[in-house]
Amino acid sequence: MLSSQDLAIEQPHFVPPPQVTLLRPTPQLQAMMSVIRDRNTIRADFVFYADRIIRLLIEEGLNHLPVVEKRILTPTGNEYQGLDFQGRICGVSIMRAGESMEQGLRDVCRSVRIGKILIQRDEETALPKLYYAKFPPDIATRYCLLLDPALATGGSAMKAIEVLNDYGVLEERILFVNLLCCPEGITAVLEKYPKIKIVTAEVDSGLNAKKFIVPGLGDFGCRYYGTDR
Repeated sequence: MLSSQDLAIEQPHFVPPPQVTLLRPTPQLQAMMSVIRDRNTIRADFVFYADRIIRLLIEEGLNHLPVVEKRILTPTGNEYQGLDFQGRICGVSIMRAGESMEQGLRDVCRSVRIGKILIQRDEETALPKLYYAKFPPDIATRYCLLLDPALATGGSAMKAIEVLNDYGVLEERILFVNLLCCPEGITAVLEKYPKIKIVTAEVDSGLNAKKFIVPGLGDFGCRYYGTDR
């Protein structure tokens, strides 16, 4: 039986702001989300379908990067008016769960550079604290795909964005990619950093009293890597 702490705290109807892009809710996506949300899904299936969704998210994220016109000649000798990406990119994964999204980025962006950032909750202050950051030396000149499977309270995401800003990454060059969001996290992040963009698969009802996303999918990192909480 569910307790009151397991239920979402009642939220008014939430309409995602324009900075948020959701994947198109196709039957295929909804079926895959059902698999990874199911508490009885075995790890192999969880990883397989999570990876498929991550690939879709990365592909959608790339659609939000700036492009320039590019004219080329085809093998038939005819001209084709195409496009080319403007500027270079890099990925930054929020350890540890965000590392699960790195391969999806590598699959579609050959030789992409990936930085890492470790943020954990300080037991004394209950605030997110930076423990480790390692980025490409020229990250300030790149568009940054910030990778983390879930956006719950937004604490870790906001700290990561703060650190990226400290390294010279402009707010408008940050694209936060995740599988699952909730209204509280979206609101908190965009109130502080209104120029970033968020690409996600679904937006859930909200947080429960324990600050878990509900209905949610559990601890993504533990389910993906097969470890206990």
